[in-house]
Amino acid sequence: MFHGISSLSLDSKGRITVPVKYRPLLVSNGLTYLAIVESNFGCLVMMPHNIWTERTRVLLKSGTEIEKRFWIGLSDTPELDKSGRVLIAPMLRSGASINKEVIMLGVGEHLEIWDAKRLGRHKEIVRAKNE
Repeated sequence: MFHGISSLSLDSKGRITVPVKYRPLLVSNGLTYLAIVESNFGCLVMMPHNIWTERTRVLLKSGTEIEKRFWIGLSDTPELDKSGRVLIAPMLRSGASINKEVIMLGVGEHLEIWDAKRLGRHKEIVRAKNE
């Protein structure tokens, strides 16, 4: 299970270094690919490749066009390099407004990747709705 919060920085090539505590949960059995999907909450979702593959198989059989668009079309399957870095594709960074400062949240089965400022605004909106 993914949990916790990490403050990260995007490097000049558009990569982030995945915290060491998450790496064994993202990649296993010698597989170094993972999946990054654009969410409709304003962030990116990162998960093990095998979990993404299972979800896409189900969606191909019975998913809506909107679900397929998000989980298959607005996704990438980059490789975690030997230094623990992963490239976030420019289109995905743009879709989630990710700039230099990044926050990674562990939220159960996956990680969320947020632009730091956008997460701050998101939290303000959520808190205002709950008052």
